[in-house]
Amino acid sequence: MTFWVHVQPRAHQDEIVGRQGDVLKLRLMAPPVDGAANEACRRFLARLLGMRRDQVEILKGQTTRRKLIRIRDADPETLRQRLAILVR
Repeated sequence: MTFWVHVQPRAHQDEIVGRQGDVLKLRLMAPPVDGAANEACRRFLARLLGMRRDQVEILKGQTTRRKLIRIRDADPETLRQRLAILVR
């Protein structure tokens, strides 16, 4: 399963802000330096979705705020349900 996220680095806490169209908006405490925000994004999504960190992959956007995320080895319907609950 793939989906887009928009990451705001250097926030006060890690959180889901909501959705804007089909993009999931996240705030992360990590700075956008040396891949720290990317790693924080992977860890945060893995924890929220109950996945291992190595199942969360950034396919595009390693140097931008907009990132294409792929979740590997997971049931797409289960992930959709978990995301729907988290974004409410």
